[in-house]
Amino acid sequence: MKKSVVLIEDDKKTREQITEILELSNFIVFVAENEKNGVVLAKTIIPNLIICSVSKAKLNHLEVFEMIKQSSHLQDVPFLFLTTKHNLNNKDLINLIQVETNQYLLKPFSKAQLLEAVESRLKKSINTQLLNKTKSSIENYWKSRNTSILIEKFLKNKTIYRYKKDATIYCQGNLSHHIFYIKKGEVKTYKVNELGKEFITGYFKKNECFGYSSFIIHEPHFENSKAISNVQLYKISKKELVELIANYPTLLYEIINLLAHDLIHLKEQLLRLAYGSVRRKTAATLLQLANEFNKKGDGEINMSKINLAHSIGIEYETLIRTLHDFKEEKLITENEKGLKLISEKKLLKVL
Repeated sequence: MKKSVVLIEDDKKTREQITEILELSNFIVFVAENEKNGVVLAKTIIPNLIICSVSKAKLNHLEVFEMIKQSSHLQDVPFLFLTTKHNLNNKDLINLIQVETNQYLLKPFSKAQLLEAVESRLKKSINTQLLNKTKSSIENYWKSRNTSILIEKFLKNKTIYRYKKDATIYCQGNLSHHIFYIKKGEVKTYKVNELGKEFITGYFKKNECFGYSSFIIHEPHFENSKAISNVQLYKISKKELVELIANYPTLLYEIINLLAHDLIHLKEQLLRLAYGSVRRKTAATLLQLANEFNKKGDGEINMSKINLAHSIGIEYETLIRTLHDFKEEKLITENEKGLKLISEKKLLKVL
C-alpha cells in the first residue's frame, strides 16, 4: 500500500523536485505552498509523514508542528524538517529536532539523501507506535487491576452514600477527609467567581474517583461538587488509602496518572479560555466530552446546555448561537437525550 506524504514547501522549484522524487518512489504526495494550508491539509489527509521546509514565513515551523500535534489523529505522524546550515543556529529548531523529531535534512540534498531520510522517519515512527501501544496495554492492565483491587478490597462491605440530583456533596473550603468513588450516577466539580458565574472543572461518572487532589495535599477543597443525577458513592478515608497503597504499591501509578490527567485537562481549559475563539472552545469541549464522558462511543453527549456552557466558560446565549451554527453546518444534531456529534473529523477542523 502506498504511503502518503504532506509536503509543505514555499519554493516552487524545490516543491516540484521533491514531489517528483517521492512519486517515482511510490509515495502519494499532497503539496501545500505555505504553512497555513499545510496544517489544513495534514488534518484532512492524516498522512504517514509530514515534510516541512523551515522558512521565514509568517507562520513558522514551530507553530506548524504545535498546531498539527494538537490533533489526536496526528500525534504519531512523524516530521521531517528541511533546513539550511544558517537555520541550525536557531535554538528553538535544534531543541525541536532533538526532542520531538530527531531528524532534519540540510538543503541542498540529493535524491538518495531525501529517500534515506524519509525511510528513516517512517521506520522510527513505526517503532514509536509499537512502543506506545505496548505502554498503553501496560497502563490499561494496571488500571483495570488496581480498580478491581479497590472495589474488592474496600468497597464491597462499605457504606453507600446516596445523593439526589442537584445535591451538594462538598463545598469549596470544606476540609478534605475522603476520596469519593462513584458506584452509580454522575458528578460535576465547579468553581464560582465573585460575580456568581459558575465554571465547571470536571465531570465524573460510574467507577471514577473525585476529590483526590485536595485530599492528597492535605488542603481544604478548592472547588465545589454536586450530583448531576441521582448518585451512589463510597467514601475512602486516608487511613484506608494508606493501607491500600502499603499492600499494593502499584496503586500509586494510577493516582499519579489521575493527577497528571487533571493537570493536562486544566491547562487545556486555561489555554482555550485565554486564546480560543468561541467556536474553537465549543468544538474542543464537545470532542473532549464525547471522548471521555460517553461509554458507547457513539458521539452522544447527555448534558444540559447550562452545564455545557459552564464547562466551556461562555454565556448560555452564546452557546445556543454556536450550537445553532454547528447544526446548520451539519457538525452536530440534537434529540431529546441531548447532543450528538455527526462528524468528529469536521469538528477537528474547527480547532
